[in-house]
Amino acid sequence: MTAESFQPDEDEYGPEPPRPTGLLDVLSVAAVVVDADGRIVFWTPQAQELFGYTAEEALGTYASRLFVHPEHLPAVAKLFAEVLKTGRSWAGAFPIRHKDGSSRLTEFRNMRLLDDLGEVYALGLAADHNLLQRVETDLALCERLINQSPIGLALLDPDLRYLLVNPALERIDGVPAEEHIGLHLRERLHLPDIDTIEACLHQVLATGTPLLDQYHVGRPPSDPEHEHAWSLSFYRLEDPGGRVLGAATSVVDVTERHRAAAEADRARRRLALIADASTRVGTTLEVERTAHELADIAASELADVVAVDVLDSALACRRTRAPDNGPELFRALALKAAHPTVALRAADTPGDLASYEGDRLVTLCVHTGRPVLVRHVGARDLPRIARDDEAGALLAQAGVHSYLAVPLIAHGEVLGALDLKRTRNPLPFDQDDVVLAGELAGRAAVAIDNARWFQSVRNTALTLQRSLLPDHAPHHTGLELASRYQPAQSTSEVGGDWYDVIGLTDDKTALVVGDVMGNGIDAAATMGRLRTATCAYADLDLEPEAVLQHLDKITCDLEHYIVTCLYAVYDPRTGQCRIANAGHMPPALARPGRGPELLDLPAGTPLGIGGIPFEATTVDLAPGDLLILYTDGLVETRHHPIDERLAALLTFLDEPRRPLEETCDLLLYGLRHPEDHDDVALLVARAL
Repeated sequence: MTAESFQPDEDEYGPEPPRPTGLLDVLSVAAVVVDADGRIVFWTPQAQELFGYTAEEALGTYASRLFVHPEHLPAVAKLFAEVLKTGRSWAGAFPIRHKDGSSRLTEFRNMRLLDDLGEVYALGLAADHNLLQRVETDLALCERLINQSPIGLALLDPDLRYLLVNPALERIDGVPAEEHIGLHLRERLHLPDIDTIEACLHQVLATGTPLLDQYHVGRPPSDPEHEHAWSLSFYRLEDPGGRVLGAATSVVDVTERHRAAAEADRARRRLALIADASTRVGTTLEVERTAHELADIAASELADVVAVDVLDSALACRRTRAPDNGPELFRALALKAAHPTVALRAADTPGDLASYEGDRLVTLCVHTGRPVLVRHVGARDLPRIARDDEAGALLAQAGVHSYLAVPLIAHGEVLGALDLKRTRNPLPFDQDDVVLAGELAGRAAVAIDNARWFQSVRNTALTLQRSLLPDHAPHHTGLELASRYQPAQSTSEVGGDWYDVIGLTDDKTALVVGDVMGNGIDAAATMGRLRTATCAYADLDLEPEAVLQHLDKITCDLEHYIVTCLYAVYDPRTGQCRIANAGHMPPALARPGRGPELLDLPAGTPLGIGGIPFEATTVDLAPGDLLILYTDGLVETRHHPIDERLAALLTFLDEPRRPLEETCDLLLYGLRHPEDHDDVALLVARAL
């Protein structure tokens, strides 16, 4: 491109004044040439600006008369003569006389010139002293600031190549300044979001709007093992005429602040996790449920693969022997992964039993009662973590690189271990993780310990309860029977509900349903005593109200127990059923072709109150009629009125011809919730 082609079209744009494009323009350096006689022969526009005289006024005039004060003439003449004679340059500052009469201190550089004819001239370069001093001060200040600043600074050209790097940036990058110069930004700035940084710089170059405090995280070549953080700001550089020179970047190392913030955030999340665990772990008195809750919460924050294994002897509530170096038998209770991984195939399936030798790390954990940490898992560690070679190969394939086992300890007894592995999380387990895992394991261990003892007692009570309930009677004249006993499914203990079918003389049958208020082994034992007494009084062929009267006396002798009971005697010869009630739920009657109903019986008082007589009511049962006796656990809930629940009971009795076993199941699954807090005894009889 020629100079002519670059010129703007003045017809279109009009004449445009020249813009300053460099330092000399900023300083407005004037050039003045005088001949050997001291007359001005060359005068620049900058000289007119500095001294106030136009070229027409200055050319041909003696310089000393034009702008030198009379008192300075001897000194100036001497310096002028010396420069012309010796050729040595002179530099200094002295006051000149401006056209307006003012005196201005001016910086001069004088030197001798020779033309091609051998004529001697003097060239004077001049600039305003105050302006020059200010620029020099600014430059010195900038240089000091750049070189001594703790902030990393770099100057880039418009193509984002390094022009200057200060010592602070050298220290941050770990690369000498000379190895930056001329290289592109991405060749030296090793950050994962370099594309974003370049886009920001191009935006700044295009708009001139700075971008401040851009947060970036990465691993510098000088410290590739650790994460660092920097705050970057970008500015556009322009000359006084507005020409874009490039961009400046400032880099502040905020690694310590980043790490402190990260650690504070990590501590906050750990505290939140512990607080969350206090509400999410141990919500029930079920060992397996508690183990799953522990695995769920550990997999969300702590590890990629979590397993909860409990010693089989601890589950059986057997006193454990003193730890030795032998194998241990573990019951796998829970297994959880934060993401799909083949490492799950290397773990024991929940519910399975697995024996681990004494050299396995999980066995070492329960033997010592202390955490076992392998920060960096190697090929030699996998055989001590996995159950066999195949499982070890799966763990290696999954990328297990860090391992932690923490004992489950409650009341000084080691119950099992919390097993943690990391695959996708790149950070190895550290001591903070050990403390957190220990806190979670400790909370879960107490819940597991409570649950295992509760389940042991509950199983004992349930065994006693079932042993006291009757087997299905082979045959009772005139009746078809079905029954159910269902213990509470929530954390409540087994109660004292019971039912009985007793054969009497003359083909009569006694039907009994009762409920001992309370729970546990004591309630079950009391129920057994009352059932035995009921059978004894039934053999005496007493009227229902008389049987309840005798049971009331026995119950009064049982301290702190109140019992409800329904006693009915069915006579197939007359088709009548005599029923007496001691504070129990009313039985339901369903008849073919008619709507089901609750029998209106005198409610009576519960057994154990004493002194109040009972009444019996006679109910006719035609062939096909259905009589349903039940305890309150079938219909009572904590959230619904009892009338609403009794009405719901009747809706399930719309088809009396339905098989009795099916009717029992329909009532239980239709009215009961898995978390109901009471047990249920149910007895259904159909007249034949």
